[in-house]
Amino acid sequence: MTPSISSFVFMAFTAAYLAIRGVFIRRARRQQKTDRGDLRDRLLIALVGIGQIVLPLLFVWTRALDFADRAQPSACVPLGVVAMAAGLCLFWRSHVDLGDNWSVTLEIDAKHALVTRGVYRLVRHPMYTSFFVSGLGQALLLANWIAGPAALVAVAVMLIVRVPNEEAMMIGEFGDEYRDYMRCTGGIVPRLS
Repeated sequence: MTPSISSFVFMAFTAAYLAIRGVFIRRARRQQKTDRGDLRDRLLIALVGIGQIVLPLLFVWTRALDFADRAQPSACVPLGVVAMAAGLCLFWRSHVDLGDNWSVTLEIDAKHALVTRGVYRLVRHPMYTSFFVSGLGQALLLANWIAGPAALVAVAVMLIVRVPNEEAMMIGEFGDEYRDYMRCTGGIVPRLS
């Protein structure tokens, strides 16, 4: 099977995403944190990995998902590239702005500070926003009814399940300071007013 140009583009963005994530995972492992990541949290992370990486690679490198292939309008590729690039830039910026406060699972660092600068001045969860935007790019680049929207489905489940837990953890840690921050910013998209 010969991958299409859009598949190669998708894989290049995925490689960049993994490189960025790898840098910040190494940094996070150096920090002492109180682990609050339960089994459900770890399963959500695995689900997102399946949607963002496993199913797309299965589509690109095997014939296992050929039964779900779809026609791909020519406009999908450039739109997918724009979405993937925007998602990747936001992903990187979210990591940089969050700095040492980031961890894979829901954890609190002993020196954890509420980050409200950079992209966090606009939304409380820009990394999740980046997953959604990149998921749109994936759906546009991968001409398959399973691999294409897999990230969007996984991210939607994560948002529904994980964000309320994360918000509760932040309120528990920062109290009224976080409640005030919630009133001023959007969760996944910026507030218009």
